[in-house]
Amino acid sequence: MAVDALPDPSLRITPRRLGRNLLRSNPIIAIAVICLMAIVLMAIFAPLISPHDPQLLAPAQRLKPASAEYPLGTDAYGRDVLSRIFYGGRISLLIGLGSAVFSVAIGLLIGLVSGFFKWVDAVMMRVMDGLMAIPGILLAIAVVSLSGASLTTVLIAITIPEVPRVARLVRSVVLSAREEPYVEAAISVGSSLPKIMWRHLVPNTVAPLIVQGTYVCASAILTEAILSFLGCGISPEIPTWGNIMAEGRAFFQIKPSLIFWPGLMLSIAILSVNLIGDAARDALDPRMKQREARK
Repeated sequence: MAVDALPDPSLRITPRRLGRNLLRSNPIIAIAVICLMAIVLMAIFAPLISPHDPQLLAPAQRLKPASAEYPLGTDAYGRDVLSRIFYGGRISLLIGLGSAVFSVAIGLLIGLVSGFFKWVDAVMMRVMDGLMAIPGILLAIAVVSLSGASLTTVLIAITIPEVPRVARLVRSVVLSAREEPYVEAAISVGSSLPKIMWRHLVPNTVAPLIVQGTYVCASAILTEAILSFLGCGISPEIPTWGNIMAEGRAFFQIKPSLIFWPGLMLSIAILSVNLIGDAARDALDPRMKQREARK
């Protein structure tokens, strides 16, 4: 009897090999990854690479042009713009990552319960629909206005509007997965509910949650900048990209660079995260793989 040959280990698809092939096949994704890594490293090592204290007031140096001492000049209070941009990336990336993690964790729990229990689904999804009916930025402004501006409050205000989107995504995956034979078999043999959810349902949600998490991160970074620009975000003395642009808008005609440079960093960060999310969607979506195989 003929024995099938074992698959060649060198042909096995691994996350590292998948990422490497994706970067090689799409140079734009490689550029996005490099830009995002550069911004992350800039934020992490801001205390080491910043030429000045981002909160140090120097009225005698206000609105100075770019020079060797101040590479991007100074703002209306004499603070170094480059140092504030470095430190501003810390807050923006922290809120983006934190919002993605919390919204995915809460949305996963709600989606699992709603998709598995029909009696819970009828109530929970109406609550999610009510939250989705309110524009996210307005809901965030309301939460910040009621609770006061702080890092924690802004993070909660940005996370709340994202939870319903994640919950509905997980619910749709669970509704289709619960009808699969392996889930029905696990129920019939008396497997515990936590075991069924963790072993059979959660793995089906990993791929879409990774993609959704990247989009939530990009949206949270932008929302934080909008809140800060409108004066509803973190305290103005704390450097964020939104705060820097908000303070520079009064001097836009005489020094547009106060808005240009933080706006450029914000745009690069959001675009990079979105491009990486699109690449993750293409790599993790089975239907995309089938279409690529037919070509």
